Formats: sequence, structure tokens, C-alpha cells
Amino acid sequence: MSKLRIVNHPLIKKGEQKRISFTFNGESLEGLEGEPIAAALLAHGIRILRRHEESGSNRGLYCAIGHCMECRVDVQGKGQVRACLTPIVEGMEVVEGKQLENKITGREAP
Repeated sequence: MSKLRIVNHPLIKKGEQKRISFTFNGESLEGLEGEPIAAALLAHGIRILRRHEESGSNRGLYCAIGHCMECRVDVQGKGQVRACLTPIVEGMEVVEGKQLENKITGREAP
């Protein structure tokens, strides 16, 4: 389990939580069953969750309570979800949100 994970906090359930496997951008990772995708990724030092649709700049966790849409990721079988609200499950395949393709040129936006 990652050294970056917070384990001693009043809001964290005491006792053993089940460790599960999931992937992010094809990389196998481990998290705690039921924790939000964003928390599992942050515990592994992953801060970039998607690319801005037009500029391609990095985006990550912003509000962490579901009000904004900065933490959108793609989950196989679910489409785009907010990583701060969506719990990980065993075998979940998560991919960072990609920059949109320019409809005129067929290339990524500058």
C-alpha cells in the first residue's frame, strides 16, 4: 500500500479495509474497496486526472466534493464520471479524460 495514503484521520473507518486491484491508463494499482477513484489515485501520487478539452493543459482534483467537473475520468462501462464521487471496485478500468479532437482539422486542439 502506498506511503502517501492517509491512514489516521477521524473520518476514516477503523479496521481492515479490503484491498482491491484496478487500472489507471493501463497501469495496475491497488486501492481500498469503496474509496473514491480520486483518493486511490492520490495515494499513488497521481495528480493529473484529465486534459483540458481545448488547451490540453493538466487538470486534477479541485473541489473534491462533486461541485465542479475537473476530476472527470473515463471508466469502462460507465463513461465519464467524477473521480471524487465514484468508488473504485475490483477490476475497474479507469482512463484519464482526453483532450477533444478538433472537428474541423481532425487533430487535437492546440
